[in-house]
Amino acid sequence: MLRQLIPEHGFYIGLMFREAAARHGNVPVTLDRPLDIAPGAGTELGYAELADLVDDMAGRLWAAGVRPTEHVAVHKSDNVDIALLACAVSRIGAVPALLSPSLDGAVTGVLLDRLHAPWLITDRATLEGPLSGLDTGLARGVLTVDEAPDGPGHAVALAKFGGAPRRPAVRLHPREPSLITHSSGTTGIPKLAVHCPYTMWNRLVPQKALGRPTRGEPAALHMSYVHSRFYHLLGVLLHFGSPLLLLVDPDPEQAGPLLAAHRPGIVETHPNTFVLWEDLATAPGAPLSNVRAYGSTFDAIHPRTVRRLLGASRRRAPRLVQLYGQSETGPVVFRRHTRRGVEHASGRRVGNAIPGFTRIRVVDERGRTCPPGTPGAIEARTRGRILTYLGAPEQYARQVDRGWWRMGDMGYRDRWGGLYLIDREVDQIPELDSNLEIEDALLSRLGELREVIIVPGPDERPVPLVCTRGDKPLEDGRWQQATGDLPRLSAPVHCRFQDLPRTGTWKIKRLEIARLLASGELPTLSPARTGA
Repeated sequence: MLRQLIPEHGFYIGLMFREAAARHGNVPVTLDRPLDIAPGAGTELGYAELADLVDDMAGRLWAAGVRPTEHVAVHKSDNVDIALLACAVSRIGAVPALLSPSLDGAVTGVLLDRLHAPWLITDRATLEGPLSGLDTGLARGVLTVDEAPDGPGHAVALAKFGGAPRRPAVRLHPREPSLITHSSGTTGIPKLAVHCPYTMWNRLVPQKALGRPTRGEPAALHMSYVHSRFYHLLGVLLHFGSPLLLLVDPDPEQAGPLLAAHRPGIVETHPNTFVLWEDLATAPGAPLSNVRAYGSTFDAIHPRTVRRLLGASRRRAPRLVQLYGQSETGPVVFRRHTRRGVEHASGRRVGNAIPGFTRIRVVDERGRTCPPGTPGAIEARTRGRILTYLGAPEQYARQVDRGWWRMGDMGYRDRWGGLYLIDREVDQIPELDSNLEIEDALLSRLGELREVIIVPGPDERPVPLVCTRGDKPLEDGRWQQATGDLPRLSAPVHCRFQDLPRTGTWKIKRLEIARLLASGELPTLSPARTGA
């Protein structure tokens, strides 16, 4: 009864472009490639044009037969229009299920099955590539953003419904499922996380508060367009009227000139992309010189990367805001890095809980709260937690204990409540206190490293996999000097970064790397080191 009488807040992604255009006018939005749903629109658009595209796509989806509460999987080649299609699905009250372009056909088939005969929005390249062996009977209808492929199947091009009447927006109940994303899949088949407008609103509000000091600054984003974090950040930026630069290609040679031309005051991308963008700190045109705030989430960020990013800005007091959380919880801990503090900052300290919105605790194997400094399992309590895992409710139930969500990470808290991250529970190596701490040390000492990942080898000893800038071999003397005071490691294995298994947000799949290393299937460079 109370649910019916007391209105609840909700965040509806299908409305945010239209509301932003009404609030701020036609603020510019720049893309690094044309949209697949509107290739003729070019790369210079605005809030109003994007709102019109969302409304147009929503009308076409309705004309195709999509109705409120139905699941609509969006699985296509990477581009910003993934987000526009998600907004269009949401606008007519259907539930977008966002599947990463990096998923292979077998995994996509499992997720489509869990979605119970959803609509599928895709493109010809995906249908003829990763989904070429997929049973299209898993979907009630297949809609393509470009020309539908010939041959058997029931794919229909959305162009067929061009000119369909615009539809009024549909708002689902704030507690009803409204968005489905998936977990990273670093430990196996990704899980489908079910969000609702109420939980999404409870994530949006604290992020608006964190973003208020930089309101209206031009923003540049290179993020996964299937991750819930993108929609909350976009909601914040649209609310404050920021001009946007949305990137698909993170290559510094491609992104650098665009960043130099637009001089963003806000930059957010994945931590591993920030490592790549360290090269932009001294790039022609000073592409990062106007940055007032960097945003980093999805994974821990290395102290060396933070120092270089902050050092690249010419603003008086730039900062990097680090958010720790999961797809299932949203951000639960935050930390601000500044030039003054980063020199002595611990890379393992991820911050404090968000006052009034989240709580954090560390518990032992019996569920008892650990005293400060004592390692244990990290748990979080937040009103932004997802409703369930679609198709796997038992897995969801195993991670909840009287409202506390098991994050799957090991860590400890200091006496002031600061949270320190040690390792993922599944990634711990018995011989090491913290893989991540050693990786941070190596990256800080060896500037030529692009990445270093420590995994258990076939004999369970820790093996460092190193990726270097330009794939150049390491000097033996430098490696020995850098590791002299560290726990004993096996000889480094030299790899190309692009050969390491990664998720759609560039998280490294450590378990998969360990399996490939043990089986001899991991591509490596030889030799790993040169003489001193």
